Amino acid sequence: MADSRRARAAETEAALKAAARRVFDRVGYLNAKITDITAEAGRAAGSFYNHFTSKEDLLESLLADMIEANDQEVRADAAHDADFSRREAIRWHVAQYWRFFRAHRTVMLALDQAALVDQRFADRLATLLEPDLRHLADHFAGVSDRPAATALAISALWRQFTHAKLVQQHPAVADLTDDEAIDLLTDLTDRGVNGG
Repeated sequence: MADSRRARAAETEAALKAAARRVFDRVGYLNAKITDITAEAGRAAGSFYNHFTSKEDLLESLLADMIEANDQEVRADAAHDADFSRREAIRWHVAQYWRFFRAHRTVMLALDQAALVDQRFADRLATLLEPDLRHLADHFAGVSDRPAATALAISALWRQFTHAKLVQQHPAVADLTDDEAIDLLTDLTDRGVNGG
C-alpha cells in the first residue's frame, strides 16, 4: 500500500514538472500560475502543495533534476577532459553547455525571469550553480592565475552568446550552425586562456 502511494506521488510530481515546462514554454515563467500548471498536469490544484511550497520551489526542483542528469552524463562520457590547455577539452565543454542549454531552454529562461524579479531567488540560484562554477574553475586552474574569475567571465560569455543564438535568434548569428557557434565560442575561450 505504501509503495503504491509513493509511486502515485512520484507520478504526480513528474506530471507537475512536465506540465510546468509546457506552461513556462507557452506563457513564460512570470505569467504562469500554479493553477495553470495543475490544470495542464490534469491534477487538482491542491495537489501542487503536496510536492512543492511555491512556483520557485518547483523551479529549483527542475534545476536540480537537470543538473543531476547532466552530471551523470558527464561522468559517463570518457571524452570528458579537464585539461583546458587543450582546445579539444574546451570544445567538449562548450558543446556540452550548448546541448544543455538547448535541451533545457524553457527552464533556463524561467530561471532568468525568476531571478530578475526576486533577489532572494537570484541569490539562491547563485548558490545552486556555485558547484558547477567551481568545477569549471578547476579546469581553468592550469591555464589561469585567476581560475575562479576566469570561470565566471567565460561562463558569462558562453551564456550570453548561447542566449543570443538560441533564444533571441540575433541576426548576427542567425546563419551559424550549432557546430559553427560552438567552434566560435571554443576559439574565443582557447585564445583567451591559452593565447592561441
